[in-house]
Amino acid sequence: QVQLVESGGGSVQPGGSLRLSCAASGSIFSLYDMGWYRQAPGKQRELVAAVTSGGSTNYADSVKDRFTISRDNAKKTVYLQMNSLKPEDTAVYYCNRRPARGEYWGQGTQVTVSS
Repeated sequence: QVQLVESGGGSVQPGGSLRLSCAASGSIFSLYDMGWYRQAPGKQRELVAAVTSGGSTNYADSVKDRFTISRDNAKKTVYLQMNSLKPEDTAVYYCNRRPARGEYWGQGTQVTVSS
């Protein structure tokens, strides 16, 4: 069983940056493909970035070239570096396995981009 705890959200102005962290418990974290997801008010949850167990990454078109996902298996942590933030990036951000598993959803971390 793996538990995931997200942190690092906050309020920033457009063009700003944030770094999200997702700390995992469990001994087989390194075997999982992982993803960062987000849910904006009134919208469905969407995958924004994913990293395989081997370190390969892919991104939603809306965040490509602005967001970077990475992982540190020794620390059992997945990161999401978010640069050039836009108001449309405002959402609650979650990490989960890829594909997502219902039992692994945490509380997420709020990101608000506003001037």
